[in-house]
Amino acid sequence: MIARRSALALPALALLPRPAAAQADWRASLREVRYGMISVENERDAIARLQGVQAYMARELRVPFRVFRGSDYAAVVEAMRSGHAELAYLGPASYGLARRVMGERVAPIFRYLDNEGMEGYHSVMLVKADSPFRRLEDLRGRSLGFSDPNSTSGFQVPGWFLRRQGMDPATFFARTGFAGSHEQNVMAVINGTFDAAVVAYSNERRNTFQRMVEKGMIPDGQVRVVWTSPLIPNSPIVLRMDLPEAFRRDVTEAFAALPERDAQAFRDMSSDARGLVPAKHEDYLDIMAILEENAARRRERRS
Repeated sequence: MIARRSALALPALALLPRPAAAQADWRASLREVRYGMISVENERDAIARLQGVQAYMARELRVPFRVFRGSDYAAVVEAMRSGHAELAYLGPASYGLARRVMGERVAPIFRYLDNEGMEGYHSVMLVKADSPFRRLEDLRGRSLGFSDPNSTSGFQVPGWFLRRQGMDPATFFARTGFAGSHEQNVMAVINGTFDAAVVAYSNERRNTFQRMVEKGMIPDGQVRVVWTSPLIPNSPIVLRMDLPEAFRRDVTEAFAALPERDAQAFRDMSSDARGLVPAKHEDYLDIMAILEENAARRRERRS
């Protein structure tokens, strides 16, 4: 299990000396800072949750700060790769994709401590609460919904672990498909499109379907968990490393101070997380190994 962290140590980047001239230079070339978000939830709610941090970062950086949600996970990675976003919130698997196409031009800087102080979350498989399915084995020959091909908990991790349990989704289920987002995956189970679906889950008080209940999207008690993955490292906030050093330092310092300087903006952004801890590339090596194995398996099937 991932250990709890109580103190925030800034990444080494933030501790570098700060020449005054370099401080002014990045604002001359970067007139707007763009922050991309993966499509975990619907666009309206995702953007609304980050209005506070958008205002906070604009104040701290002294340039406009714009938040946008990608149409899918790969769209946010492409925005980073093509220079249309300076930083982003990615899942572990979409960070792996970004690293594959950008190399060391992208790096994680922070990840959340969730509402219970943990640095990790799970993939869970849901069924309708009134369905006859009680165990994973009961779903043999039924249908399973994934969220996005580049989702960690909504595709990459559950497929890998299920195969290790002798239940390859390609053969264990009669049909699989992609719903688009975690929220849409929950709705697909409730509406009967899929018998089961995999979504992100931190704990009983903070997870995909609990948040949907809070937002009035679904009544409470509509779904039930029948399978839970091992712990996955929490999603990173990532930064383009090909941008000016002074810019990277200012962004890092602004995010580090966010939970204290604007607690409400941070709570809204993070769904009541306790804080931020530094993240590094090595935190995601296990996830990247899973991605490589999954990709190799797909290549074998096509050959």
